[in-house]
Amino acid sequence: MGMTADFIATIRAIKLGSWLGALLSLGVGAGLHISTSRAIEHDSHERFLHMARTVQSILDGRIKTYADLLRGASALFLTDENLSRQQFQQYVVGLDLSNHFPGVETINFARYVSDAGRTAFEEQVRSELDGRQHAFRIQPEGRRPEYTVLTFVEPNQAWNNRLGMDLQARPAVALALAHSRDTGEASTSGTRVAIRSSGSGLGMRMPVYRPAMPLGDVAQRRAAYIGSVGIGFSVERLAQGVLDNMPKHTTRLVISGMSPVEEPGGPPGVYKRTVFFDNHPDAADDPGVFRALLPVGVSGRGWDIDFRISKRDMYSELDIYLPWVAMLAGMVGTSLLYALYQTLSSSRRRAIELAEEMTGELRASEAKLQKTNDNLRRLAAHAETIKESERKRIAREIHDDLGQNLLALRIEADLLASRTSGRHPRLHARARWTLEQIDATIKSVRQIINDLRPHVLDLGLTAAVDWQIAEFQRRTGIACELVSDGRELHVSDRCATTLFRILQESLTNVSRHARATGVRVELALDEESITMTVSDNGIGLNKGGGQKPGSFGLVGIEERVRILGGKCVITSRPNAGTTVHVAIPVADNLLSVVPGTPAVASPAKAFESL
Repeated sequence: MGMTADFIATIRAIKLGSWLGALLSLGVGAGLHISTSRAIEHDSHERFLHMARTVQSILDGRIKTYADLLRGASALFLTDENLSRQQFQQYVVGLDLSNHFPGVETINFARYVSDAGRTAFEEQVRSELDGRQHAFRIQPEGRRPEYTVLTFVEPNQAWNNRLGMDLQARPAVALALAHSRDTGEASTSGTRVAIRSSGSGLGMRMPVYRPAMPLGDVAQRRAAYIGSVGIGFSVERLAQGVLDNMPKHTTRLVISGMSPVEEPGGPPGVYKRTVFFDNHPDAADDPGVFRALLPVGVSGRGWDIDFRISKRDMYSELDIYLPWVAMLAGMVGTSLLYALYQTLSSSRRRAIELAEEMTGELRASEAKLQKTNDNLRRLAAHAETIKESERKRIAREIHDDLGQNLLALRIEADLLASRTSGRHPRLHARARWTLEQIDATIKSVRQIINDLRPHVLDLGLTAAVDWQIAEFQRRTGIACELVSDGRELHVSDRCATTLFRILQESLTNVSRHARATGVRVELALDEESITMTVSDNGIGLNKGGGQKPGSFGLVGIEERVRILGGKCVITSRPNAGTTVHVAIPVADNLLSVVPGTPAVASPAKAFESL
């Protein structure tokens, strides 16, 4: 009876232990599933926000281009306050709107006219039109204290019927014109404007002042005010191309703004939100989307974008299954640990038998772990390759697109400066200032391209290292020495980029942390490997300094070397400097060796004397 009771108690204990183990495994697995899902959603949301800010940047850039177009048209009147209709037409033809500003439908000039000068103004315009518009008069009818009348409208074949329209007749436009006049900034009323293409049209205006008059305060700007230049552009063309590289059916972009409610006899200053563009107007609100509300526009009244993408489209295939993999791993791991605990608490014989069974499982787990480590290393190598390729692509696109545009802009500004040097000193000064700003921008663009992908890497590894050392010495004032046998090493792009980035990271660590006065770089080649050694005479690393949480400099160097199958040794002593020694296998990395004479970047051996 005693043995039977003990057996029953043992069976009950085993069953209870099994249930507890199952509940514990399920809890850990569920926790891992929830935490992994949240992490994936957070990362996806960050990627979405980056996309949203990219869309915002593109739209802001295009609207800024429109504002710059207005500034150029406004500056045209600084050359001649009484600009003729033919001169304005030639200027607009020279802009080539259809090719350079495809979203702009029309560009115009509206002259400010007081009620006292209305009759003379109408007669003057009729004489300029030479009978083609003999019935020209300010529209709509009725006398008002002041008018802002469309006088030049281009292209005139399509917009000639707009001549004579008084923009101030609409209260919302009148408010926007007054704001623009008093501030000197571009502004918009937010009201729709008629355009030839289908869809919504918006307008933007810039004030025009008399040349050589002070503009220091509101009163001075009002006294110098002669009118306003404006454009009408298509919102559809403004947004064209923004969504080309995104999922078309689940990506939604809404451009809206506060538009005035212009009701007859209604109170002024009342606004409502109006949608100007919506690529999916019939789409219903879906809770399973990422959404961002961002402002766009120029000074004055702007617009808002409502950008949405389905969460599903922001997940990769790995992201979809990863929470379940984490849950399964957590349940399996917890179950194994619990089983091990139960085994250790049982008899010695059962523990030995179970240990023999687990030995095989442990070896399989080690093999899987090794395989996982290899996969992670290959993934890191692939990510590094993609990053460098993306840097090269971005550098090339900046050089080909932005560089060429800046060069063309500099030529135009230089031409304007040379043509205005004698007759228009103020415009000449502004043009020269613009030319200096363009030169500074070109210099910055070149520096950005060089930081992304130094062209000196194409000249060989030795030349790239020599250039980087010279740049470091120029920037920091720290004496540098390059020791090599003078041969120019032409290695694979992957190897050259790796060694170059390691050198950059090492020199960055020296300038930030080492407090060194000298750096020595050795570059050598033997039958088996390409070696690079970077030494400094600084304060050295603190104990465990290379493993400080959040510090990835030395860890990144070691990982870059492992990706190429090489070795990295980092040695340091307090107040005796730090040495980073890197060796990369020659096989599959060395392309050619060009003979030369031994070269030392610093013949005076400044490193040993410091």
